[in-house]
Amino acid sequence: MNVKAMKQVVSRGLASTPTATPIVQNTVLILAAFVLLIGGTLMAVKIATDHLLYQTAETDAQSWAQFLGSSITDLEQIAAGELPSAGSMSVFQWAQKSDQVFRYEIFNREGYSQLVADHNKITLLSLSEYSAAAARSLVAGKPIVEVVEGHSPKMPTFFARAYVPVIVDRRPIAIVAAYVDQTLERDQFHRTFLIAAVSLCLLTGLSFSIPVVTLVRRTKEKRRGDRRIRFLAHHDALTGLANRAWLIEKLDKELAALPARGNLAVHFIDVDRFKDVNDSLGHDGGDFLLKTLAERLRAAIRIDDVAARLGGDEFVVIQARAADSNEAEDFARRLMSALTRTVEFKENTIVSTVSVGIALAPADGRTPERLLKSADLALYRSKADGRNCIRFFDPAMDADVLARIALEKTVRDAVLHDGFVLHYQPMFEVSRRRLIGFEALIRLPAKDGTLIPPLAFIPVAEDLQLIDKIGAWVLREACRTAAIWPEHLSIAVNLSPAQFAAGSVSAVVAAALKEAGLAAQRLELEITERLLLGNTEAIMRELHTLKAMGVAIVMDDFGTGYSSLSYLWRFPFDKIKIDRSFMAGFDGSGRDAETVMKTIIALGRELHMRVTVEGVETAKQAAFLDEADGDEAQGFYFGRPVAASEVGACILADLKNVLPEPESTLAPKLTKAAHTL
Repeated sequence: MNVKAMKQVVSRGLASTPTATPIVQNTVLILAAFVLLIGGTLMAVKIATDHLLYQTAETDAQSWAQFLGSSITDLEQIAAGELPSAGSMSVFQWAQKSDQVFRYEIFNREGYSQLVADHNKITLLSLSEYSAAAARSLVAGKPIVEVVEGHSPKMPTFFARAYVPVIVDRRPIAIVAAYVDQTLERDQFHRTFLIAAVSLCLLTGLSFSIPVVTLVRRTKEKRRGDRRIRFLAHHDALTGLANRAWLIEKLDKELAALPARGNLAVHFIDVDRFKDVNDSLGHDGGDFLLKTLAERLRAAIRIDDVAARLGGDEFVVIQARAADSNEAEDFARRLMSALTRTVEFKENTIVSTVSVGIALAPADGRTPERLLKSADLALYRSKADGRNCIRFFDPAMDADVLARIALEKTVRDAVLHDGFVLHYQPMFEVSRRRLIGFEALIRLPAKDGTLIPPLAFIPVAEDLQLIDKIGAWVLREACRTAAIWPEHLSIAVNLSPAQFAAGSVSAVVAAALKEAGLAAQRLELEITERLLLGNTEAIMRELHTLKAMGVAIVMDDFGTGYSSLSYLWRFPFDKIKIDRSFMAGFDGSGRDAETVMKTIIALGRELHMRVTVEGVETAKQAAFLDEADGDEAQGFYFGRPVAASEVGACILADLKNVLPEPESTLAPKLTKAAHTL
């Protein structure tokens, strides 16, 4: 048994001692009561049996004495010393043959014996023996019966004798004594007593065993319940790891001993994109992943370390005796290596990563609360830096957290009060330089009037699980705005995976189109490859529903993923948008970017999909698209994103460029279009 197991055994023994004492006391009391009850029962049965035995013996002896007294006609003469008559001798001889009467005597009125019949022998005594008991019976005028334990070989082991005075005409004439053997009756009574005693003991034992078993069972259940309560008071119910209360208690002890033990490290661990696991595999899959990670943490830490779960997908590990940040980082990497191995759940393989934030004591905090906060801040930085990495606490992170909290509040307020705004970036047909539509881009106004870029607040909205509400608002607002544009202009709206996970996107889209009165053919919905990495079959069904409504489906950011081509033949996209990164490297990559873009444009044409190139910012890039026979373009060269109030000017400018009419007839049409917008 290792040291850790020994400590666990000792702790369990100590924990169970206070509960065991009442059990022993209760058991002793029950056993004492049982013994007293059994003893009392045996004594009561014995007293009752002895009483019945003695009463029977006395009755039998007295009956025999009375029988002899009434059957012998010359009793008075025999008591006077005369010989018994022939009839009396017959009675004496008959009585001697009885199995019970083994001796009888006849006494005179003074208490002296005159005749003794014993062992088939009748003796007339020449020298009488005095019997005080016989004399007392005559004086008392009633029988005297004695029950005697025999000690002589000539006597039974248990017998009764009765002295009965014989009174004729109110005058005593003799005393008859009968000796009755009660040994057989006593044995029968004792057997009956034994059977009764054993039966009563069994019944008593049974009656006691039921409550005793019930008590023991309830006591065990109570002990298990108490242990469970004590366990849950310090452990997480799902994983069995320490909970926050025990973690704080352990940190207090570790910090108290810190001067003698050096540094310690607190590792705050968060499972990246855990919500995606719950959404795709259900809560059973999420719980299985959490329990698996908890087991791996137990196996990875040392005996002096503590692993805890704070709730959700957040874990904390206290690394005792961490010499410095290098040792803490090595330890964190071992934890990450253990936690990021694939997990098999039913027929699915879960691939998860973790982000880790580390705080060192005493440098980053001298209290449990401060250390946990510091580690949590470091975790925030780890997630902000792309997840699946390790970051140490830095004092500057406090200011970052305050800014994050303020941004979260701004996002929440914007969701509640429609505080977002949409800007619209024009999209042009390359060959004719004609405006064909706009892409709706969300912006968040700050308190000072500046606009917070989407890259700053969209991750926050995703963490707050508000992206589906924001996406629904964008759809409604974009459709409402586009409804007043000329009918040949389309509106493109980006959809996030969170919107598909939240519910039926097709229902939200249908409601937005109906509310705005916008034709479905004028709406383009842009999705990224990340959406298709999830529950593909369900998402494909939703995309087919949208396409059946007449909405155009666009593959956005094409070329940045590793499996985009596989989706092009699985779903009939209406359009492909080449990511802006290709144009960003256009001028410095030689002919590589040109070749790739030409290939994608040709691929789109073969698949009957239009191709839009994003990030076009120079005349040279636009000229390349002309040469490559590109379909559509979008970028600063063609127009920057503008507010809804400025879209009208863009549309008017485009109408002026494309309408081949004289100035005299063009002016009224532009004026009418301006009034419409």
